[in-house]
Amino acid sequence: MFSAEQGCWFIRKVICWRAAASIAWAVLLLPPSTAIFVILSKFSVLHPIQTISECFSMLTSATAIFSFILLCGVIIMVGFLNFEYYTVIPTIACSKIALFGQLLHPRQLVNSLVHCIMGMIVAWCSAVTIGFRYETLGHPSLNVSSTMCLNEYHLILLLGGAFVGFSHSLLGVIHNMNYVSFHTVQQYKYLRFKGCLPLVVKCSATQALYSVRNFIVVYYFLGYIPRTWICKTLNLHLGSSAHPLDSIAGLLDLSLLYHLWISATFLLFTWYITLLLFRIFLTEGYSFPVQSSFTEDADHCLPKVLTEKQPMILKFLALQDLALLSQHSPLRRCEVFSLSQPGGHPHNWNAISKECLSLLADLTQRLVAYHDTVATNGRAKSLSSGSERKTSSETSGTEDFMSPRPTALMKTPASVFTRSIAGGQQSPLTAPFTPDLDSPFMSPALRRLAAPVEQGSPWYGTVQSPHIMRRVPKLWSTSTDSQVNGSSPPSPASVPSDKQEPSKPSFLAQFLQNRREQVLKPCLKLPEASSQALFADSQAHIWALEGLSYLVQASFSEDQFGVVQTTLPSILSCMLVLQEAVDRHFKLPHASSKPVRSTSSMGDSTYKTLRFALRATLKTAIYRITTTFGDHLNAVQLSAEHRKRLQQFLEYKE
Repeated sequence: MFSAEQGCWFIRKVICWRAAASIAWAVLLLPPSTAIFVILSKFSVLHPIQTISECFSMLTSATAIFSFILLCGVIIMVGFLNFEYYTVIPTIACSKIALFGQLLHPRQLVNSLVHCIMGMIVAWCSAVTIGFRYETLGHPSLNVSSTMCLNEYHLILLLGGAFVGFSHSLLGVIHNMNYVSFHTVQQYKYLRFKGCLPLVVKCSATQALYSVRNFIVVYYFLGYIPRTWICKTLNLHLGSSAHPLDSIAGLLDLSLLYHLWISATFLLFTWYITLLLFRIFLTEGYSFPVQSSFTEDADHCLPKVLTEKQPMILKFLALQDLALLSQHSPLRRCEVFSLSQPGGHPHNWNAISKECLSLLADLTQRLVAYHDTVATNGRAKSLSSGSERKTSSETSGTEDFMSPRPTALMKTPASVFTRSIAGGQQSPLTAPFTPDLDSPFMSPALRRLAAPVEQGSPWYGTVQSPHIMRRVPKLWSTSTDSQVNGSSPPSPASVPSDKQEPSKPSFLAQFLQNRREQVLKPCLKLPEASSQALFADSQAHIWALEGLSYLVQASFSEDQFGVVQTTLPSILSCMLVLQEAVDRHFKLPHASSKPVRSTSSMGDSTYKTLRFALRATLKTAIYRITTTFGDHLNAVQLSAEHRKRLQQFLEYKE
């Protein structure tokens, strides 16, 4: 991020200082967190006074001070990684293969390695702080005084810290922990931190419990590998303990499990606190000047900042400021509606409205392109190709592939089967009804029914279907060929007596089909994930809709020069076209299904519901304009289709 955005004035003067402030507060909160960890790790119900004295002496020792310095370094490194990897637009993997590719990305591998090292450092500090049998990696042998034995309790604590750090790095990719979302309601930083603190404690304890469980399983099967390597490298001997820790009896030590869990909770709590503070400081509102009297400050004004493409945090904060000033700042709204001197041009309004309309038009084009892709490559095309309709004159004649098809068109004409049986060249219409005879999963009965009929057969030139075969006497009596040719219907004796039902695929065919689905399932795109990726940056469109609608509403009484009236037709048309595209999108499968919100992870999942927030904001924005202007909108020049749709909002029928 530094290489791409270090030249931006906003990154240097605002974002860097906010990141530094969040890291400083995380370091300041480290002493009380460490004190609570020491008390919990050494607490004894039978000797409470002795526990307090031991904790106090431990916190004031040289070892504790050195450990605190190491922990501060880890916190600074975690804050730097948060600043390096954060994003305001989440990266959504539309398939399991794509997610696997993200986990194996070289940059992510480096991030995982760094988190492993930091987790081991925090675990070492925890082991030193707990003391007792966890304090050192080696201890003198009880039998031979000149030899050193491996302290497996210290080793398992270090490996546990590395495993928790690695798990945290992987879960950060899976749950999009680097995604920074903006809250709808603006709050003071202290109130936000206070409200999120119980969630941080809960997520830390829960995730630590799962990580310790997984680590115990891994150590049970693979624990001998690092233990043997450490012994050979450091020339240590294995201790003669009754139960080694890679056994069931050794891992069922409740004291060991508790200290593993409390150490993992302390590690995740300090990292989650750093992440929470970074999110709070980064998403704090920033007020941009609408206009400036000095030329050198023109690039810092809101109309100019809105047009910037990079960095995205600058654009998002500018759109957030636009949404806030349109609602709560009459003085700044007057600057938006003002005219330039000299010349008398509404440059501020033109720049702001043009950028907002450009964002909305871009989303509309993406939705239309997505619909076309689904209709071409998915099932939507075959289900609705018979009832296509045009959307509007402004959408370049886009077809609606998701409209329901009449029932009559779903019936299969008999001529389709006749042409396919006669062995002629297949037309596009016959392809969906012609079975694949070479498929290994084709049942014998269906292959026999779908096979070409010889010319001398009494069934030549007729409709061949399992249903017709079971009712042959009745249908043969009304056959088209018999009526046309004048031939008498065949007797029931000439009808084959094979009434066998189509048999199920064999076990081998079913097994191959299941294996094929398992292999191809990770490669297929997930419809819900594709819909989430389509609306990943919709927070910007939500602010653009709010800013435009509130400014148009305020212009009814505050716009003295009528600058908004010139662009009101474009604003209404753009919103109505987007409304139609969004409605079409929600008719797709999985687009209207709301995901389950997870409360046991620090990953922000608000991006999964952005499409619902956008739909509600869009409808509210149109209603906000129609309720303000009312019948005055009849004088606005709109197309017939847009006027008809706008009338639905005026009559509160939408």
